[in-house]
Amino acid sequence: MRILLFPDEGLDVSGGAPELVALARALVAGKGSMETTASAEPSFGGTELALVEVASTSGPGVHMRVDPERGALLIEGDRPALTALAGELQSIAEMDDGGHQHIEYFPDHHYLAAGSLAMVVNSPHGGMPTR
Repeated sequence: MRILLFPDEGLDVSGGAPELVALARALVAGKGSMETTASAEPSFGGTELALVEVASTSGPGVHMRVDPERGALLIEGDRPALTALAGELQSIAEMDDGGHQHIEYFPDHHYLAAGSLAMVVNSPHGGMPTR
């Protein structure tokens, strides 16, 4: 899995279905960490993050933020919100074509907390449909 941080825009996540499913499982469990993989592909000005950590908190909602000293994406939240985010990642992992999903906060979002970083998660088949 590759995670790029664009400070003014948010996160861009790419990976294979097994990696997205593993992250979804960590979210459902409310704990876990995964190392990311560096890529030879250009980062287009983004900063590659080295680690994802998941932690269950009292919430409300999921808050995604970056620890710049460790190059880590921290995903923290209450269990129902973490499970909702896991469902989104699972559905992206099951895509059978290219595409991507925007996950970003707006007022009254059902599982993201205010201040959470925006995230684009790309299909395991690439960011754009082939059709």
